[in-house]
Amino acid sequence: LIFVLVWMIFYYGKAGAFADVALVVNIIFIFGILAGLGAVLTLPGIAGIILTIGMSVDANVLIFERIKEELAKGKAQKDAINDGFSNALSSILDANITTGLTGFILLMFGTGPIQGFATTLLIGIATSLFTAIFITRLFIDGYTRNGKPLPCTTSLTKNILTNNTIEFLRKRKVSYVISGILILSSLGSLVTVGLNQGVDFVGGRTYTVRFAQDVSTEDVKLETNAMFGSSEVKTIGSANQLKISTKYKVDENSAEVDEEVQNKLFKSLVKFLPKDYSYTEFLNAENNVGKVLSGKVSPTIADDIKQSSLWAVLASLVVVFLYILLRFKKWQFSLGAVAAVFHDVLIVLGIFSLTYKYMPFNMEIDQAFIAAILTVIGYSLNDTVVVFDRIREHLGSFKKKEMNVLVNDALNSTLSRTINTSLTTFFVLLVIFVFGGEVIRGFMFALMVGVLVGTYSSLFVASPIMLDTLKKVSEKK
Repeated sequence: LIFVLVWMIFYYGKAGAFADVALVVNIIFIFGILAGLGAVLTLPGIAGIILTIGMSVDANVLIFERIKEELAKGKAQKDAINDGFSNALSSILDANITTGLTGFILLMFGTGPIQGFATTLLIGIATSLFTAIFITRLFIDGYTRNGKPLPCTTSLTKNILTNNTIEFLRKRKVSYVISGILILSSLGSLVTVGLNQGVDFVGGRTYTVRFAQDVSTEDVKLETNAMFGSSEVKTIGSANQLKISTKYKVDENSAEVDEEVQNKLFKSLVKFLPKDYSYTEFLNAENNVGKVLSGKVSPTIADDIKQSSLWAVLASLVVVFLYILLRFKKWQFSLGAVAAVFHDVLIVLGIFSLTYKYMPFNMEIDQAFIAAILTVIGYSLNDTVVVFDRIREHLGSFKKKEMNVLVNDALNSTLSRTINTSLTTFFVLLVIFVFGGEVIRGFMFALMVGVLVGTYSSLFVASPIMLDTLKKVSEKK
């Protein structure tokens, strides 16, 4: 968060400081509303907040980039600010509405982690819109009332990413080949290797263990992972009581295997138990230390979550397809956006399938991973819709331009916004990945990959697909 706040001031000067105030107020609103609702903050909820922070920054970036464009046209500052806000509003609303519709469908049809993600996302979208449109505007109007200049740049960033002439579409066949190879590799790995599914999806054995002192879930997880290959460790109640789950020999149901798993659990926890504490004492929880409860986690719960997740995601994509069709009046825009979403999700899943055996951190697929995929969908849609909104605007303003040139100009004109939003969101995820601990690392890795792939797809997948299908229809006509 500190990086994001500093970056906004570095890139946009005083305007960035106003955006920072709006961002902090936005976060206070989110946590205030969650506290008022008595909501429990989980990893999926954190994913929703991270996406919200990204969208909140994005809204302010869109406004400032528009104001810069209007000032570059030679408009008076007051007119530039008015036009900047009004021109940015369409992109902000379209991006937030598409993501909001996704969140609403997920809330209606999803279960468990999906609803947690959707709740924080919907709250965040509402607060982001309010803070970006009203609070940022309040500060800007107050500052410029007496004619003080607000260039929305600094001396170091004044000419960065302006008047870009990058030929995004000229090499689109290369991007199709790259994306095709990535998708085929992902599908091949998903079919042959599969994903490293956690206890949430395959079931397993679970144990509630009480210790004589407070223990770190991180330290315990390192030991149980070394013993079982993978495990899930959560604090239950006080910090000296943990719920430890493992899928080790999940398909074998016998007293011998139950005994073997318990014995391995004891060996992995010896260093956290009192000195000379025996296996028998551990099983009987003598002196209120040891195994308190044990049981089995049924995979049928996981099957329900899988099915509800799949249907909720598909339903949300259908709604988004129809909304984009309604707003942009051409089904090619809807096709480009939804194709980019499938592209991004497949590649994230494929990377997890290809690399989980070689990564130094746990890459199990659990309930939190569902939230990571939903965040990738939300980010991808948000990014693509902003680009499409500029293409639609250019279609209305430059009707005599060739379609290739027009789309390329739109991509170049939104490049500063795309890089700023992606950079700030990625850095937030990177810091949490490095310093957030082992438990959250795989989750953050999925989000980081999703942001990178989502940024790539909005430039090199969604727009080219939209353009090529649009040209084919025109040629047939």
